Amino acid sequence: MRNFNKYLTINQIEENWGFYINTVGHSKYNHNETYPNNKEHPPGHAFTWDKGRILNGYYLVFISKGEGLFESAQSETTKVSAGSCFFLFPGVWHRYKPDKNSGWEEYWVGFNGLYPQSLMSKDFFNANSPIINTDFTESLQVLFHKLIDTVKMTTVGYNQVITGITLEILGLVNAISKQTKQSNEPTKRLISKAKFLLQESIDHPINMEQIASELPMGYSKFRKVFKHETGISPHQYYIDIRLAKAKELLLQTTLTIDEIAYYTGFDTAHYFSKLFKKKNGLSPVTYRKGYEKQTILE
Repeated sequence: MRNFNKYLTINQIEENWGFYINTVGHSKYNHNETYPNNKEHPPGHAFTWDKGRILNGYYLVFISKGEGLFESAQSETTKVSAGSCFFLFPGVWHRYKPDKNSGWEEYWVGFNGLYPQSLMSKDFFNANSPIINTDFTESLQVLFHKLIDTVKMTTVGYNQVITGITLEILGLVNAISKQTKQSNEPTKRLISKAKFLLQESIDHPINMEQIASELPMGYSKFRKVFKHETGISPHQYYIDIRLAKAKELLLQTTLTIDEIAYYTGFDTAHYFSKLFKKKNGLSPVTYRKGYEKQTILE
């Protein structure tokens, strides 16, 4: 996913809703790259490792790749790695940064309102234990993608829609935090990580051997184990999730076929259309027209 951030203006309608989103985003920082890039964020969100910062709302930060450090006034300096997320609480000083040797990729959502304040006061999440290891939960990553895509589309009423997605994210993170033990099956954890990495690379072509090396595992064994666990090859799985994303974009956006092919990592619109028709029995254009016709009839 390409870097993106949005800071939303909150009006009386959002406040009356009782749950509103301040910001959503995704950023990738390579090794030795300056962090954070404060030019991309408003003054109230800018910070440095030396000074840290204090925010007024609640925030959830999800690290999908790399590793680094997190520290707050209510928790000690702790290493965070890919698959971890951490909460930022209003009025609590904090700071975090990626390791210079690895960099990291981060997703975030900031939120506030009467409902989140009530939720947080009931100790579902604790400022003294703000870090939660999700163990490469693909579902969490998919929800962050959905959240960002919804903000990008900015359809009427999207502010209320993204609060629903954020609540789903919080519910999933809470469920993960309640798990008392992680899977004792290393193979399943590796395949879960592989699916996570493939989902992360949905918008650009990837090298499967590179994915295998990040597990780490030889490609031949990776392909065999992946197919045993999922029933399909990693290559087919990767195509399927990109085509599923394309269907979503066809139905929910006005993007052209060329643009959808680009956003789902296909080299050409022709190749994308060929695979889409093979998978769904209809061309992308016919699939979209059929949905539009059905919507009008309803």
